[in-house]
Amino acid sequence: MKYFKRQREQDLLIWKTSTHRKPLLVRGARQVGKTALIRTFSKQFNYYIEINFEQDKNAHRIFEGKTLDPSTLCEQISALYGIPIIPGQTLLFFDEVQSCLPAISSLRYFYEKSPDLHLIAAGSLLEFALQELPSFGVGRISSMFLYPFSFKEFLNASDADLLYQAITKADPEHPLNEAVHEKALEYFKKFLLLGGMPAIVSAYISGEADILSCQTLLDDLINTYEDDFSKYKKKFPAISVREVFRSVAYQNGRKFVYEKASNELSRMQVKSALELLIMSGLITPVTHTSANGLPLGAEINLKKRKYLIIDSGILHRLLGLKLSDILLETEFELINKGAIAELAVGLELLKSSSYSQRQELYYWQREARNSQAEVDYLIQKNDKIVPIEVKSGTKGSMQSLFIFLEEKKIKKGIRTSLENFSRFEKIDVIPVYAISNLNLL
Repeated sequence: MKYFKRQREQDLLIWKTSTHRKPLLVRGARQVGKTALIRTFSKQFNYYIEINFEQDKNAHRIFEGKTLDPSTLCEQISALYGIPIIPGQTLLFFDEVQSCLPAISSLRYFYEKSPDLHLIAAGSLLEFALQELPSFGVGRISSMFLYPFSFKEFLNASDADLLYQAITKADPEHPLNEAVHEKALEYFKKFLLLGGMPAIVSAYISGEADILSCQTLLDDLINTYEDDFSKYKKKFPAISVREVFRSVAYQNGRKFVYEKASNELSRMQVKSALELLIMSGLITPVTHTSANGLPLGAEINLKKRKYLIIDSGILHRLLGLKLSDILLETEFELINKGAIAELAVGLELLKSSSYSQRQELYYWQREARNSQAEVDYLIQKNDKIVPIEVKSGTKGSMQSLFIFLEEKKIKKGIRTSLENFSRFEKIDVIPVYAISNLNLL
């Protein structure tokens, strides 16, 4: 699989040169490119040791000995792999680290006793292992959260760097030329169909598969994820997790209703399955907040939640939508009533967030009888609440957004749609493909 540049490479370079560097734990769902990212980053060092704890059982014996002292561990690792471990010159990478809990526990000791060594750990289903070690490295470990390709990463992989730069520089006062805007929408339609999973992006961009063939690759990826369900939790049926996972897709864009998830599972069982899927990184909650002030998480209602599937390509396949509905139609209202546009915006907000923190997503719904007012996303920018309303096409009122602005005494809101950048009244319009620009405005 051909590797394409990721934005997290720059974050890794910052980590590399930091004077307050800690061992780094790269976190994210399976197949989002963690190992490929670290292997590429390893070229910044003179020496590189990669330990895959799923494949190399001899490595387990090193960490299951009498001590987790870093100097002893490094001496044994160096002897086993025949590569010197020199602080500042060697990158040590623990891959599939969830398979060796003592290796996870050792990270804190590397911080305390070998702070000059560059050490990164990553793994599939890592969150399940961390649950068994809840206080393994508080204050001694840094985290980096990795997601599938963002739209801007997809543009870079597509050799559309100039288009990427134009989008990044644009804002409501400086919209794109309409021809450039239309070009960006063409790329975005492809991105919605393909999604951002590295294997799919690589196959398409490198010419190994066309869009139609990529649908089969997405099916294979979904099967891989669902095969993993049996590893999530002992005694919890994998078929139940699969049922809830698919229900999240079917209820995409709407408040999740437990009763619609299954005729056989209890509410508690559905809740447990949702928690497992969140831990796996396959779904992300969007939680209702009253939004009367900051932080947004201070007034949440956990009974009102939407859930985002990890990737638009995966959602597209789970829903069985037609390729032509996106590629040939000019109005996104025809696509699942806009829910895919809402998903894409939420995922872009996640991908453009700080690498070191897990981004929390919120929405608002008017807590009054007979009121349909709802704002799709709320984010915090500096000391302000920024409401974001997603419109799947280029038309539609913004009644909910204006109601929110008036009730919460907020001066400005964001509308994101197929429209070009623009501004009117209290609303900044940002195209769906450029919602990550919010971090630049």
